[in-house]
Order: sequence, then C-alpha cells, then structure tokens
Amino acid sequence: MLLVRHAKAGERGRWDGPDRLRPLTEKGWEQARQLSDQLAGYGATRVVSSPYVRCVQTVEPLAERLGLPVEESDALAEGATTGQLDELLGSLRSETAVLSTHGDVIPTLLDHLVERDGLYLPSDYPCAKGSTWVLHGDGDGCVTRAEYLPAP
Repeated sequence: MLLVRHAKAGERGRWDGPDRLRPLTEKGWEQARQLSDQLAGYGATRVVSSPYVRCVQTVEPLAERLGLPVEESDALAEGATTGQLDELLGSLRSETAVLSTHGDVIPTLLDHLVERDGLYLPSDYPCAKGSTWVLHGDGDGCVTRAEYLPAP
C-alpha cells in the first residue's frame, strides 16, 4: 500500500470557498506529476483518494498513467477514524493500492498500525506534503514494514 499525503495546495486561510474544493498550486501539480514517476513502478491496482479536490488531483497523473480511475472514499477524508480506516484497509487486502489523504489521517493510520500490528516507526516520523509511506504486509492484512519516500 502506498500512503500519499496530498501535494502542495493553496493556503487554507486564503481560500474563499469550501476547504474540500481547495486545489493544488502549480508547485503541487508539479509534485503530482513527479509522484506519478516515483510511484508508477509499484504496480498499483487501485487508486483511492479522499474526496477533497487536492487529494484527488495529487493522484490523477498516476491514475491516468496506470489507466485506473481515482476512487473517492470518505474513509480518507480529514477527521477519518481508525474504524473507517480499518474497514478500508480490509477491503484492499489483496490489492496494491495508492491512498491519497491528509496530514491528520496519516499519523492516525500509522499510529493505529503501530498499535494493531506492532509496526515499528521512529517516534518522530515525517509526513511532508507530497510524501509517501510505502506499507508492506504479510498477505494476511498485517503491516510488517514501512518505508518513507520524501516528496519529489
């Protein structure tokens, strides 16, 4: 599983519309294109995103490259619970999935995997915009290893 934090978006305080509609900046679009290059070789079979525009836009270049749709899931939206995340992960058990989400969801999920699966992570793990956590499993739904890919 490839857990992606959305790329650079416009500043929340300067955006007039609903936050769900806040798009990527030009730098964010460049990050999204570079993420496509960085992640294409992992053989993703599904691309799932928070319904927030910036998350969808972050994985659009990769999905297009792979010929896959971007599926939207509220389980990846800001404020998602561990229960929602567990349900989503269970549905993706046999997939190589790219998950595009937010800066609050990634630590929630990673902390949950530390507790649930005994996953080892340093206490101050990074989560920069446009970065990816590659999560490796044992085939039974248990995440056994994680590696961090800095934002391109």
